[in-house]
Amino acid sequence: MTDDAVPDLRASDADRERVAEILRDALAEGRLDMEEFEERLDATYKARTYGELAPITRDLPAAGVTVPSVSLTKDVAAGPDWSGRIVGGEGSSTWAVAVMSGFQRKGRWTMPRRFTCLAFWGGGEIDLREAQFADREVEINAIAIMGGVDVIVPPGVEVVVRGIGVMGGFDHREEGVPGEPGAPRVIVTGFALWGGVGVQRKLTRAEKLRVREERRQEKLERRAGRRELD
Repeated sequence: MTDDAVPDLRASDADRERVAEILRDALAEGRLDMEEFEERLDATYKARTYGELAPITRDLPAAGVTVPSVSLTKDVAAGPDWSGRIVGGEGSSTWAVAVMSGFQRKGRWTMPRRFTCLAFWGGGEIDLREAQFADREVEINAIAIMGGVDVIVPPGVEVVVRGIGVMGGFDHREEGVPGEPGAPRVIVTGFALWGGVGVQRKLTRAEKLRVREERRQEKLERRAGRRELD
């Protein structure tokens, strides 16, 4: 078979999944934004030949798709590099106030050693899923008076809640979950009067897509394994 004939060869499900994995890595590294990722992923699953697959990853670090061998074993995914997210310094922001309004701290920002916030007849959101941390132990001092503050942490982070509630409360459901090695510790303190401070553990949108695609890959590998046994 000549090299010229390769682009016309029909692509398999496993070939498309290999391209999807390159796209997921590019999304996680910031090489693609969400819109570009979704467009390319859609084109990947519509592709029928190697010629249609190759341009999708041509401008990414991984080489374009050729005729690959299909592996039926799944590599162990590496855990997050927490050491790269403990950056020191003073943090992007150290306080926030919402009076009959709201505030947000989310995306790529640096959580300081101590962050103080007030929500009075309003609400606030502190999202640490994509944040860096000024120290391995950080504190959120939240004061909620007839209002609420939501704290969102990524999986692997240890959470300690020490706030006091009077006709209000602090969410303790995420306490007691051991942190991953090297992961930061988030302490939530403060005071809630006729208000509340919630703590949730969530994946980022990119991580949710990665998990969904990994599950799809596992299904394809199981199907391939059953076909080989047949």
